[in-house]
Amino acid sequence: MLAITVGLDGSPESIAAGDWAAREAAQRQVPLCLLHARDSLRPLYAPFTAAAVPDMIDAQRTWAAGFLLEAESRLTERHPGLRITTQRTEEQPVPALLTAAKDTELLVLGSRRLGTVAGFLVGSVALAVVAHTERPVVLVRAGERPEDEHLPDATGTEAITTPYRDVVLGLDLESPADAVVEFAFEAAWRRSAGLRVVHGWNPAAVYGYGAVLDSALNAELAEEARHGLSDVLRPWKDKFPGVEVREQAVIGGAGRHLVHASRDASLVVVGRKKNHALVGVRIGPVTHAVLQHASVPVAVVPHD
Repeated sequence: MLAITVGLDGSPESIAAGDWAAREAAQRQVPLCLLHARDSLRPLYAPFTAAAVPDMIDAQRTWAAGFLLEAESRLTERHPGLRITTQRTEEQPVPALLTAAKDTELLVLGSRRLGTVAGFLVGSVALAVVAHTERPVVLVRAGERPEDEHLPDATGTEAITTPYRDVVLGLDLESPADAVVEFAFEAAWRRSAGLRVVHGWNPAAVYGYGAVLDSALNAELAEEARHGLSDVLRPWKDKFPGVEVREQAVIGGAGRHLVHASRDASLVVVGRKKNHALVGVRIGPVTHAVLQHASVPVAVVPHD
């Protein structure tokens, strides 16, 4: 039985990721592994003697052991039946996480804002892992809470016993990868949630900008997109009959529509074509936009 692995470094976003991963592992009834990879020590702001470096490394190891023990204890208390293991490695975070991902069902990481200059919501470690792993990765914001995944109760009060909000899937009809669609349907099925499927299309990209002004052609293309969406989803609806599916074929880039849909969702699922290059970060414009602006956890599912 494969476990869910979460990368922990003590930051608020990684703590939120640990909480989300524990809830997901309990829901899937699989073990949870808490992984801490020791980052390199780079004395950028103050001089350090060679003798001081071993002391710093020992202190970091001691802190990491204590932090993992504390996280394990806290999550065990919240999820008594959940099997939790901890792992520390001396590898750098990116290779350590990529190695761990090979033997895990799902990798969960925290995401953080780097500001407008960097242009990414996720940090360099998470971005590199998302770009190169062949396993699904979920990115979780700092401050993510269990009640955020659920609809408010009849009085409008936040709750964790109410139904889950929809799972949102970004679907590309030109390459509707089975791995991405299946992940979204399974996530909705486990949560007894609805599945909202969003496909963005641009008539100008195919027929030129004159198509935008042709209302009859626009209507015809919209109908084709709706039929194409239904055709792709039909076998998945048969496989998951308990999942209520809402289909949206919308004009314009899918990224902004998915970001808008995330405001009332429990999870957003997007795909990423596998990158077999050893260097470079390529995640695609739609996935990039969702990672940058979505307000809920985002699952990135790699596919061929």
